[in-house]
Amino acid sequence: MILCIDPILSPEELVQIHLSLKDADFVDGKLTAGHYARTVKSNQQLRGDTEAAAIVEAIVNQALNRNALFQAAVRPKIIRPILCSRYESGMSYGCHTDNALMGEENVSRSDVSFTLFLSDPLSYTGGELAIDTGLGEQLFKLTAGAAIVYPSTFLHRVTEVTAGVRLAAVSWVQSFIRDASDRELLFELDTVRRAIFEKYGKTVEFDLLCKTHSNLLRKWADV
Repeated sequence: MILCIDPILSPEELVQIHLSLKDADFVDGKLTAGHYARTVKSNQQLRGDTEAAAIVEAIVNQALNRNALFQAAVRPKIIRPILCSRYESGMSYGCHTDNALMGEENVSRSDVSFTLFLSDPLSYTGGELAIDTGLGEQLFKLTAGAAIVYPSTFLHRVTEVTAGVRLAAVSWVQSFIRDASDRELLFELDTVRRAIFEKYGKTVEFDLLCKTHSNLLRKWADV
C-alpha cells in the first residue's frame, strides 16, 4: 500500500526545520548508501552528529507519533534515525531498493519507507519520487509537510532536480506487522470500524469488527 499523508508537519514545525537547516552541515549522500545504491546516488545529506540533525529528528518523530493515520497504516515498532537529504540542480538518486536490514549494533528490518517533503513543490523543478509499481512507475511530489509511505520492497528513485533545491526527510520502519498485505487488511478494518463508530456509535457490528481486528493483530504482530 502506498499512502500519502498531508499534513504530517505543522507550518510552525516546517519553519523550525528550515531555520535549523539554513546553515547546517551537509555531506556527500553516498556515505549512507548501500554498496550498489551509492553508484546511482547523487545528493547531499545532513550530518547525523549535529544539533540540526537532532532538532529535525525530534520534530519529525513527534509528528509521526501524533499522526493517527501514520500509526494505523504503518504500525511502527522501530523507526530508524531520520536522514535529511538535499538535492540541488543536477542531482538525483537512481533506481534502487532500500537495504532489507539496517544498522550495525541495533539491527532492524526495513518494512516501510517514508519520504517527508520539506520544500514547496513550486520552489524546485524535477525531484519527484518515482516508485515502480504493478501499474508502472508512479511519480510523487507532495506539498511541504506531507509524507508518502510505501513498502520498502519497491524499486524507486528520485528524478533529477533541474532547478531549485529539494529538501526531504526520509527513514525506514520495522513494523509490528511484517507482511505488507496484512498491514493493509488491518488498516482497512480499522478505517471501517472508526467510520461505523462515528456514524452509529458502539453497536454489535462495531464490537464484531473490533474483535476481528484485535484477533488478527494478535495473530500477526511481531513483538
